[in-house]
Amino acid sequence: MAHHHDTKVPRGVLLGAGAMMLFTIAIAAFARSERMAAEDVEASPRISVELRFEDRPDGSVAALDPATDREVHVVAPESGGFVRGVLRGVFRTRHLESMSRHEPLRLTRDADGRLELFDPQSGHRVELRSFGHTNYESFAQILEAARRRDS
Repeated sequence: MAHHHDTKVPRGVLLGAGAMMLFTIAIAAFARSERMAAEDVEASPRISVELRFEDRPDGSVAALDPATDREVHVVAPESGGFVRGVLRGVFRTRHLESMSRHEPLRLTRDADGRLELFDPQSGHRVELRSFGHTNYESFAQILEAARRRDS
């Protein structure tokens, strides 16, 4: 029976195996750092306000503080088509599921700039940044008006 003590592994194979191990360690470290960065963003402070929306007889839409019914922001008649469309979708879902139209919605902006309208009753979420900058800004203005109210 022959022994393989004298078998030599080519130097290129050893270098390739070592490089592959280093590459694997580097990928694992990168993935871990990316996951930790994502967790940091999720843990970052959020700005969140509860608002109730109401149609007015003049055609405007008012954003109200649900605790006091004080007006926070008004979308003028014949403007704010995106705001109206999003709210129409949320209220349509509520109507179909026999939920109250008068319960507040939550408008939230994360540290990374993501802006979301959330209906706690139906679980309906609308990621507003995905609709473009102008539409995003229409809800960002409502959020800022509500923040000024709280200050």
